[in-house]
Amino acid sequence: MSNLIPGNNKHLTLEDRKYIENSLDKCMSFREISKYLCKDPSTISKEVLLNRSVNTYHRGSFINPHNFCVHRFHCKKMNACGKIEICDIHCKSCLKCNSVCPRFEREYCPRITKAPFVCNGCETPLHRCPIQTKYNYDAIAAHRYYSERLVGARTGVDLTPKELRNLDQVVRPLIAQGQSPYTIITNHPELGISVKTLYNYIDQNLLLVRNVHLKRKVKFKKRKIHKTQITDRAIFEGRTYADFQSYDWSEYDVWQMDTVMSARGSLKCILTLYLPSCELLIAHLMNRCTPGSVKLIFNAIQNALGDAYDFASVFNVILTDRGHEFGKPDELEQGTDEFQRTSIYYCDPMRSCQKAGIENVHTMLRMILPKGTVFENLTQWDIRKCVDHINSTPRKHLNGRTPYDMALDHFDEDTLKRLQLRYIAPDEVTLTPKLLTR
Repeated sequence: MSNLIPGNNKHLTLEDRKYIENSLDKCMSFREISKYLCKDPSTISKEVLLNRSVNTYHRGSFINPHNFCVHRFHCKKMNACGKIEICDIHCKSCLKCNSVCPRFEREYCPRITKAPFVCNGCETPLHRCPIQTKYNYDAIAAHRYYSERLVGARTGVDLTPKELRNLDQVVRPLIAQGQSPYTIITNHPELGISVKTLYNYIDQNLLLVRNVHLKRKVKFKKRKIHKTQITDRAIFEGRTYADFQSYDWSEYDVWQMDTVMSARGSLKCILTLYLPSCELLIAHLMNRCTPGSVKLIFNAIQNALGDAYDFASVFNVILTDRGHEFGKPDELEQGTDEFQRTSIYYCDPMRSCQKAGIENVHTMLRMILPKGTVFENLTQWDIRKCVDHINSTPRKHLNGRTPYDMALDHFDEDTLKRLQLRYIAPDEVTLTPKLLTR
């Protein structure tokens, strides 16, 4: 790229390719396109040449689609192959014309062999063009070709077969002696690879060593990949954990929010809200773990409390994780009367310690609903019963007081009734699955 062009030295995006396609349709030159995209003209030229696609639909106006000779329209030559003595058919209509005729010259179009290298912007309609091989620049197809090459360039191994054999001759005997890949790489720095690379080579079966020959790898499970996190990163602007820490929330109630999933066999889940200052837990059963279900719960709590202003007086700030069910914060923050009822912030990925309080109280909920429990037959009455017994359990951090007693000091009794919370006598508190089997 030219040093005189203030470009960003990054790859072309789909929007850039759409602009190139529209510009080629308007017969703009590569230099004019490069000025707008802040790229070198050679970059645009290479992009069009690499990612143009062959147009196989329009075959031209000539009757023989296999004839590519430039003389085919005026040629009257017959029996060019000399195999048939009596032949009254012109050779230009024969499939063998181009392969046997000594006067054959392939027809080329200057738009294909020179800039712009494609048929975009050509005045001749495609169905009237006599050129058999046509090229067209399509932005979506070009971006797909680019993505495939980008992925293909980063796959495979950057070693020759001979180098792989030499590596295997060093690694295989040492693995048989019980040495780990870390020990081998440490004692043989001349191999020039990292421990992770050696593990990858073994996992991809590039060497004669297999995973079963490693002492400890077969004992560990693969790390789980979280596919339920929010994919739209734009919603995190102004809502990250760093943004949360930049404010002073000492005068506000900061709630923590999460979900408890059912075992396989049910799509139901439990939405939990936890107030660390009182260690108060609120839970609601949802039929689906979706943003719409969370919004319905928020609207139901708002209706129970009165209006969005009452909701905001209780749930000032909410800190949650990046689960897909919390992927529409605008709908959760805004009440039914278009009043902002709360502010939602997100923890960093894989940092459950940033909302450790709700993670700890989930252990008490799992005492009643152990992992492997199917929520299909549960009702909101069952969930409310679990919450009441958890909130009526004394806490050491609260000097022996219960979360329900602490909540009475923080909220009035009418608010707790609207939240469907009630007190359980100490000797009646049960934190086992027997609570829901009585």
